[in-house]
Amino acid sequence: MTTDTQVGPLARPRRPLPRGTVAVAAGAFLLTLAALLPLYVHDRVALIPATAEFSAAMVDEEAGYLDTSRWAWVEGVEVRRVTRVDATAHGRDWSAWEMVVDTSLPDRMIDHSSRRVIVDRETGRAVNCCGEHVNGDRAVRQAGLVYHWPPGAPEGDHPFYDAEVRSAPLVEFDDWEEVAGLRTGRYVQSVSATQVPDSARPVPAALFSAGAEGTVTATRWLEVTRTFWVEPVTGVVVNATEQREETLRPRDGRGEVPLLSAELALEAPQVAANAERARVRSVLLRSLDSWAPSALGPLGGLAVLVGLVRAWRGRDTGSPAGNDVPPEPGGTGGTGGDGAVPEDAGEAAPPDAGAVPEDPRKDVPAEP
Repeated sequence: MTTDTQVGPLARPRRPLPRGTVAVAAGAFLLTLAALLPLYVHDRVALIPATAEFSAAMVDEEAGYLDTSRWAWVEGVEVRRVTRVDATAHGRDWSAWEMVVDTSLPDRMIDHSSRRVIVDRETGRAVNCCGEHVNGDRAVRQAGLVYHWPPGAPEGDHPFYDAEVRSAPLVEFDDWEEVAGLRTGRYVQSVSATQVPDSARPVPAALFSAGAEGTVTATRWLEVTRTFWVEPVTGVVVNATEQREETLRPRDGRGEVPLLSAELALEAPQVAANAERARVRSVLLRSLDSWAPSALGPLGGLAVLVGLVRAWRGRDTGSPAGNDVPPEPGGTGGTGGDGAVPEDAGEAAPPDAGAVPEDPRKDVPAEP
């Protein structure tokens, strides 16, 4: 014979959840997610990466330049202008970019510049902070876009910083154009002939006046037209071209001589790579901003509605869970231990077969 023993109070059975609770909870979660995706998650994912390492190579295979080794103009040479960026995180929403720009011929370098700029990852603009410089000049104050456009930027003009002339002329929206299968906004920046700071150098006087002897001090002047094709959702620059006209002008006198003439453009493989990166990020950002919330919002609302309806119906049946509640231990009720009503409920239970029947005459009074 075995006897069940229990130490402590009797365990009470766990009451089931009210009907519809799970559906309401799931619906509330989906509604919350539908709100967070566009309002918070999208904005964080859309930020310009805090850490990155990339380069952009622009080439003109038929450029002209002044060979300063013999002061002669040369036509039909390949000029390559490469911008390299090494970006590291700087705080939560900024990134520090170390940028190097090299302009070269197939056999030698003809120009080199460097800069450090702090980039706001949300706006894509320069922030005056933390050791910024252009060619070592720490007195500069960079402003405007550095390279990327802000994600989701509407049509309009933006200041775009030119480190050579150390100013931020406007880059103006021109039109929409398809590039590599993507709809892009075409932006144009025109910089009129401007003297490049700290570019004075001695050059032969004969460059400006035939037969002149000695040297004169000349400065470099730049005139450039840049065109950018920008994917609007991501702010990625898909393609870019640059028409450069550089000249030397004497500081004290008149005249000028060409120094460089080039129509530079991003190489085709890089345009294709930029387009693919913009396409992938565009799908991700569109999903977070509209597609996912548009699907999750109605699903969440429907789940909450279904849960409320189930809860209302459960109240009408008198049971929160829609089922009969099992009796507490030791209690009596009309159900069995498993909550089911016995088939013979309401009928008299037969006497125990092993019990001795009581004598019916036990309680009968004796006759007088």
